[in-house]
Amino acid sequence: MKSTILKFGGYGLLTGLVVFGLALTFGDELSYTTQEIIGYGAMIVSLSFVFFGIKHYRDNVNNGQLRFGKGLVIGLLISCLVGLGIGFMDYLYTTVINPDFADEYLERTLKLYESQFSGEELKAKSEELTQQMKDYGGSGFMAFLMFITVALIGTVISIISSLILQRKH
Repeated sequence: MKSTILKFGGYGLLTGLVVFGLALTFGDELSYTTQEIIGYGAMIVSLSFVFFGIKHYRDNVNNGQLRFGKGLVIGLLISCLVGLGIGFMDYLYTTVINPDFADEYLERTLKLYESQFSGEELKAKSEELTQQMKDYGGSGFMAFLMFITVALIGTVISIISSLILQRKH
């Protein structure tokens, strides 16, 4: 089980580093909505190794058998490795590649707010976002949130994959 988790988790981690890194680095001219879609796509592609890892374990390690719980554990651990890769890339991006990301995000979002809101509503939304960025805009915290996001999506994929692949004899 350990070798399956390390093998497929490693593949997912590397895929997350590369695909998420490319999306962050070359997508900076795109809208944040488009970047977000690409980012979630990168997460899903990286988390596809959850399914393949569980399937590999069932077919090649455990003689074609798989209980739901064992599949879930394998999937969750692979998801955590993928989350580490994507979280690390997020941290690397916001500290080394584009250390001004938080300021750029705030500026671009405030400009977007100006086209969507006016008066007191604009002022309230702007103050709220500015405060959130001060409170939570640190690179470490944002990388941790990215890890949690990937782990949660990975949990769903692990449950579905385990249900599909379970086989009892």
